Amino acid sequence: MLLSTLDWGIIIAFFVISLAIGIGTARSAGQSVNDFFLSGRNMPWWLLGISMVATTFSADTPNLVTDIVRTNGVSGNWVWWAFLLTGMLTVFVYAKLWRRSEVLTDLEFYELRYGGKGAAFLRGFRALYLGVFFNIMIMATVCLAAIKIGGVLLGFSPLETLFLSATITVIYSSLGGLKGVIITDFFQFILAMTATIGAAVVLVDLPQIGGLDALVSHPQVVPKLDLIPPLSEWELFATLFIIPIALQWWSVWYPGAEPGGGGYVAQRMLSAKDEKHAVWATLLFNFMHYAVRPWPWILVALASVVVFPTLDSIQVAFPNLDPSVIGHDLAYPAMMSFLPSGLLGLLLASLIAAFMSTLSSHLNWGSSYVVHDFYRRFVDPRASEKKLVTIGRITTVLLMALAGLLALALQNALQAFSILLQIGAGTGLLFILRWFWWRINIYSEITAMVVSFVIALYLELIHPAMGGTALDGTTQLILGVGITTLSWIVVTLLTRPESETVLFSFIEKIQPGGPGWRAVYHQAANQKKSLKGTNDGWNVPMGIVCMLLGALSIYSVLFATGYFLYGQTGVALKVSILALVSFLGLLYAWKKLRQQEQNS
Repeated sequence: MLLSTLDWGIIIAFFVISLAIGIGTARSAGQSVNDFFLSGRNMPWWLLGISMVATTFSADTPNLVTDIVRTNGVSGNWVWWAFLLTGMLTVFVYAKLWRRSEVLTDLEFYELRYGGKGAAFLRGFRALYLGVFFNIMIMATVCLAAIKIGGVLLGFSPLETLFLSATITVIYSSLGGLKGVIITDFFQFILAMTATIGAAVVLVDLPQIGGLDALVSHPQVVPKLDLIPPLSEWELFATLFIIPIALQWWSVWYPGAEPGGGGYVAQRMLSAKDEKHAVWATLLFNFMHYAVRPWPWILVALASVVVFPTLDSIQVAFPNLDPSVIGHDLAYPAMMSFLPSGLLGLLLASLIAAFMSTLSSHLNWGSSYVVHDFYRRFVDPRASEKKLVTIGRITTVLLMALAGLLALALQNALQAFSILLQIGAGTGLLFILRWFWWRINIYSEITAMVVSFVIALYLELIHPAMGGTALDGTTQLILGVGITTLSWIVVTLLTRPESETVLFSFIEKIQPGGPGWRAVYHQAANQKKSLKGTNDGWNVPMGIVCMLLGALSIYSVLFATGYFLYGQTGVALKVSILALVSFLGLLYAWKKLRQQEQNS
C-alpha cells in the first residue's frame, strides 16, 4: 500500500505530539510514586473516562470485531457486549469503594482485606505474575497485531514496526508516568474516533457497495444484521447470547472488565480527584465503549463482506501476503486500501495510537505492581520516592523489551496465552463478594487462583494430550466456572475467617455495610467497640437498580443506533424512547442512591 507525503506527514506529526506530551509531563511525574503511578490522585473524570476507553481500543480491536461480524454476525459481539454489566456494577457499587480504599494499586487491597503472611504472599506473587508474566503476554499479542498491520499496510518488517512504535511509547510512558499516559490517551482517542468514523463513511460509500441502504439490503449482509441471535437457532442463541449475558460477565476475570473493578480501570479510579469523579469516569467509559464506538467498526466489517466475501478473495487482492496469516481479521486492514490519501494516513495514525495507548497503560500498570507491590513491599521498604520512580522507569523499559522479544516468536505461545485467559473462569464471583461477605478469607483467594489455573491447564493441554475429545469454549467456561466457584466457596466455609482486627480495620476504612458484615458488627457491639459508619441503610441494592437501568439505557442507545443505520426508523424510535425512559429512571434511582450514601 503506497502512502502519500500527506499520509506520512500525519503519522510523523502524531509521533511528535505523543513524544512532546511525555516530555512535558516528565517533571511532575518524577516527584513521587504517587505522582508517577496515580498522577497525584488529582485527575478529572472526563480525562480518566476517555483514557479508559482509549486503553481498551487496541490495534487489533477493529480486526477482532471484523472477525466476529464476518464469522457470527453482529450479534457475535455479545461475547464482549455482556461485560457492560460488569462495568455498570463497577460504576454504581465499586468505584466509590476503590477510591475510598486509598490504595496505590488494586493488589495493595489484599493486605487491607486480609491479614498475615498469606496476604503478603498473594500480593507479592500476583505483582510478578500479573505485572510481569501475564502483562508481557498481553502486550506481546498487541505487538503481534501491530506487526501484522505494519507488514500489510506499510510493508515494514517486524523489527521496524516494533522499533518505531514501541520506542516512542516507552519514552513518553517512562517519562510522563500515568499523567503522560492519560493526556496522550485523550489526544489519541480523538484522533482514533475521527479517523474510524471518517473511514466508515468513505468505505460504505464505495461504488462496490453503493451506500448504507444498499449495504444493509445486500443478500450476503442481511443474515448478519441481527443484534440478538434468532431463537430458532437455539445452539447459536445459547452460545452467543445466553452464556455471555447469564454467566460470563460475573464469573470471568479479564483485564479491563474485572468483576468488582481492578487492573488499569482501578488505577484510573484511584487517581480520580474524589469518589464522584471516580464514578463519573467509569460511567463515561462504559457509555463510550459500548454505545458509541462499536458501530463504525461494524459497518466496515459488513462492507468487507461485500468487497471480500471469502478468504480467497483477500488472498487474491493481496497475493504477496503469506497464506498462513490470511483470516477474517485481515478484512479490516484490507478495506483500508480503498481510503484516499490523507484519510489513510489519519487512520494508520489512529491504529498506531490504539497500539500505543494500550501498551502505555499496560506498561505503567505493570510497573506499578513491580515497584509498589514487590520492590517497595519486599525488597527495599525504605527506598526514597525518587529511587522508586527511577525503578518504575527502568521497569517500564524492561517490560517493553521483553514483550517485543516475545512478540517476534509469539506463534509458539498462542496456546499458552489462551490458557492465561481461561484461568480467570470462576474467580469473578469472589472478586464481587469479597467486599461484602466477611467470611471470605485469604484461603478463598488462593483456592480460586490455583483451581482456576489447574482446570485451565487440564482442559487446554492435559485432556487433549491424553487423547480426550477437545472441548469447545462454552463447555470449558462452564466447567471452569462451576468447579472453581464450588471449590473456593467450600474452602471458605471450612477455614477460619480473618481476624477481628483485620475485619474491624476493613470496615473502618471501606464502610461496606450490608447483611454480609452483620456478624462482624455484632462482634464489635459485644465488645462495646464503635465502628465508623453504620450497618443500617445499606445502599448496594439501590446501586444494583442503578446498574440495571444504566445497562438498559446504554444497550438501548447501542440498539437504537443500529436500527437507525439499518433504516428501521420505527423500531429505532421505540428503542430510543426506551433509552430515554431508562435514563430518566437511572437519574431518579441515582439521586436516591446519593441520598442513602449521605444518610449512612
